[in-house]
Amino acid sequence: MNVFAVPGIPEVEPGDDIAELVEERVNLEPGDVLVVASTIVSKAEGRVATLADFPASPRAEELATRLGEISGEEKDPRFAQAVLEESTEIIMDAPFLLTATRFGHIGVNAGIDRSNTGNADLLLLPKRPTESAERIRSALSQDVPVVVTDTCGRPFRHGQRGVALGWAGMPASRDWRGERDRDGHELEVTVESVVDELASAANLVSGEGDDGLPVVVVRDWEFGNHEGSDNLFRAVDGDFVRQALRGWQFARD
Repeated sequence: MNVFAVPGIPEVEPGDDIAELVEERVNLEPGDVLVVASTIVSKAEGRVATLADFPASPRAEELATRLGEISGEEKDPRFAQAVLEESTEIIMDAPFLLTATRFGHIGVNAGIDRSNTGNADLLLLPKRPTESAERIRSALSQDVPVVVTDTCGRPFRHGQRGVALGWAGMPASRDWRGERDRDGHELEVTVESVVDELASAANLVSGEGDDGLPVVVVRDWEFGNHEGSDNLFRAVDGDFVRQALRGWQFARD
């Protein structure tokens, strides 16, 4: 497998054609997977905002005050309001805001970014990343799968890694259930989230700071002869960690 960043992608503006920007700089081949950072998808879709766009509600004022007391730093209630408006649920409200987005992703601050935002205060996640991935894919002259990514932290581990927010042209997961291991034992629970694995691989070469490499091509990788699944985000009724966090309260030692 070969993973490489597409060089020379300029600062993306609202209305820009990401497929065109990519194909001006790389020749895609059959079997490639195009991995695109959500930052430039959001910029192309006009998902930029200023703090003034989010007048603070009493709930946002309350959240900002509490988070400021916990962190010892002043928190802007307008940012808290943006998080509220971009979320369907606040799963944890301290010591940070862990939220569910409208498309099912769970992350801190609804994935709202305050870095690499251009001239804006805030960069919001794409509204429907899978539809975004399909639009990019449809505009490409070469029919290749597209994965839209972001970075976020993980429970029980330090650090962030790339994850998939949306995808098109391939299943989200390889379903190994029913296949057999080297000893002949039938696999019963293994479902491999390949879109997340491709997102993490892409993140290794795209970087996190001022690299300016938001598009990555994965070449010479095959899905293989497996069943596929598009289940990526857990349903609420089967997400026991989410259910437990709903009843948890932050308290200082």
